[in-house]
Amino acid sequence: MDKDLSASPPSSSVDFSDEVATGKRSLSRNDDELATGGSYEMDLMEQVTNLCKRRGFIFPSAEIYGGFRSTYDYGPLGVLMLRNVKEAWWRSMVQLREEVVGIDAAILSTPKIWEASGHLASFSDPLVDCRNCHERWRADKIGGVCPSCGSSDLTEARPFNLMFKTHVGPVENEGTVAYLRPETAQGMFVNFANVMTTTRKKPPFGIAQMGKSFRNEITPQGYVFRTREFEQMEMEYFVPPNEGRRWFEYWCEERLSWYIDLGIPREKLRLRHHSPEELSHYSAGTADVEFAFPWGWDELEGIANRTDYDLNAHSKASGVRLDYFDQATGERYTPHVIEPAAGATRAMMAFLLAAYDEDEINGEKRTVLRLDKRLAPYKVAVLPLSKKEPLLQLAHSVLAQLQPLVMCEYDDTQSIGRRYRRQDEIGTPLCVTVDFQSLEDRAVTIRDRDTTEQVRVPIAELDQAIQQRVCL
Repeated sequence: MDKDLSASPPSSSVDFSDEVATGKRSLSRNDDELATGGSYEMDLMEQVTNLCKRRGFIFPSAEIYGGFRSTYDYGPLGVLMLRNVKEAWWRSMVQLREEVVGIDAAILSTPKIWEASGHLASFSDPLVDCRNCHERWRADKIGGVCPSCGSSDLTEARPFNLMFKTHVGPVENEGTVAYLRPETAQGMFVNFANVMTTTRKKPPFGIAQMGKSFRNEITPQGYVFRTREFEQMEMEYFVPPNEGRRWFEYWCEERLSWYIDLGIPREKLRLRHHSPEELSHYSAGTADVEFAFPWGWDELEGIANRTDYDLNAHSKASGVRLDYFDQATGERYTPHVIEPAAGATRAMMAFLLAAYDEDEINGEKRTVLRLDKRLAPYKVAVLPLSKKEPLLQLAHSVLAQLQPLVMCEYDDTQSIGRRYRRQDEIGTPLCVTVDFQSLEDRAVTIRDRDTTEQVRVPIAELDQAIQQRVCL
């Protein structure tokens, strides 16, 4: 994902990163009050941020030391959901496509790559200082006014390179300089010939990659929307030059459909094409899949027609030919590249915001995450009705039966109603309740998160029942 495809939210956007990390924002309300909706009101962003902390989706990093700005740790639920988001992307982009393969390129890389790609020269944002409060800001996001103190006494904007620079080995000099990658794309470009040779692919074909990227952002914002360390899901799709426009349009629609299929309502998404003055120097066309965040429309994913810019740049810098010879036609050409580039952490945030809901069951308010079953951290919760030993033994037996099929949670604390509410709030699609009747009829009750409907199923048929409901 190029830096032009990851614009930060406006300076007025909701940003709880420091408040959550330092504890200034309340995250310790009564557990059951929150689980049932409570009587207080918070805006959507704060509600989701609160839920993420309380339930173990996302923690402020180094919280016991007061936090570390713009860094977050994904907790027991968050790591599962993030993994599900990435697996859904990989399934769609690689597993179900015969012409796309994956790689995992190095995070540390030689400066030669970033010199050839143009990142060392131009991967920067305009930086200004406030002469009044001495805060630093990204100039194109604050409208000439310091968000901290309101002063317009700012320095002239100067370029600030976003690359994280380090040294490899025990000696620090210019010969040992390396960079943390700011995007995963370049690893796929420099491996173009390796992949094409070893897989015997020919255009159109793609190389996909998921992994960490690092950008020294001037003003990280919007919780996990814009951070200095993040995960990307990118694919470089190599096509004959005369097919670039057609494949660009194809991938725009394909990527928009992916978010809709996973549960984001169509009205909360839009496809915005960049105007000519917005386009990067290499781009013949760029479009963003945008989501209606609490602060307004902002980018989830960028799709760019990068033409043959990157392959030509690396070929020239390295002296290695990065082109394709079509034996059928006798033509040699440098493929054009269509790049769908998404943020995994940003996508997870959008799925959480879109899934958050409050309703009323039998006169009682509840909070529910209506996550698509493919994204839910746990697919099934096993709940014994009481802690009496015979029930616990049977419940653990049911748990062991289901664990090879899906991710499961086991919970035997508090009343069954409160446990249902907890599972609703973390998005678990199904609860399996083991009651005293189960000891006699060897059957359990399956409860649906969204409808709250319950059905009795024999334990011997439970595997099949669960697979029909949550295994796609």
